[in-house]
Amino acid sequence: MPVKDYQVALWRRLLRPVIMAVLRGVFHLVSSVQVIGAENVPRGQPYMAVINHVSTFDGPFVGAFWPEILEAVGAIEVWHRPGQQILAVLYGGIPVHRGDYDRVMIDRVLAALRSGRPLLIAPEGGRSHRPGLQRAKAGVAYILDEAQVPIVPVGVVGATDDFWKRASRLKRPHIEMHIGKAFRLPPIQGRGTERRASRQHNADQVMVHIAALLPEAYRGVYAEGVADLDPGGN
Repeated sequence: MPVKDYQVALWRRLLRPVIMAVLRGVFHLVSSVQVIGAENVPRGQPYMAVINHVSTFDGPFVGAFWPEILEAVGAIEVWHRPGQQILAVLYGGIPVHRGDYDRVMIDRVLAALRSGRPLLIAPEGGRSHRPGLQRAKAGVAYILDEAQVPIVPVGVVGATDDFWKRASRLKRPHIEMHIGKAFRLPPIQGRGTERRASRQHNADQVMVHIAALLPEAYRGVYAEGVADLDPGGN
């Protein structure tokens, strides 16, 4: 059934700031943290924060240091993995079945945005396990076309698969978040094949904005697109 509204249980709303504070403390304890561009966050309104997704650490890192509480989209497997399961259950979020057309997830994301909540999503659709960006899934462009909200690009550097291994050895790895200026996408055009191509083009533009916030080694398949990015952020 379609999701008509989006509700977060009161106990979760009360617990989320505590969870974020604990995560911030852990990250500060085991690593060197840097956040750049927090002034670019359009607070108090719905928007979609889009990130590169290298490992299990980048999502919690962004959420912990974000200026306001985010709704989050994550793979359904997170709700069943030891360790991650605890955080997912306590914090809540929107699970997605990767590789499937997940209408329930899309409806919940749209309901969250339409209810005025900002939302965190990784357009690549899964972890890359290496710094280089993978091509975005077109679904993010469909959601943005329906929701008509600003997009806030976020580049995370240092949240690699071996982050915790280095941190547990007291190496204090450096981890940083770059928050870019909000932008909007043009409407999706055409029908059939043309419409699908337009949707993928918009998804790719989202990734190019993320790539522009990352060092060259992290840009992956979007390295060339950065040079063509409109400096005005459009």
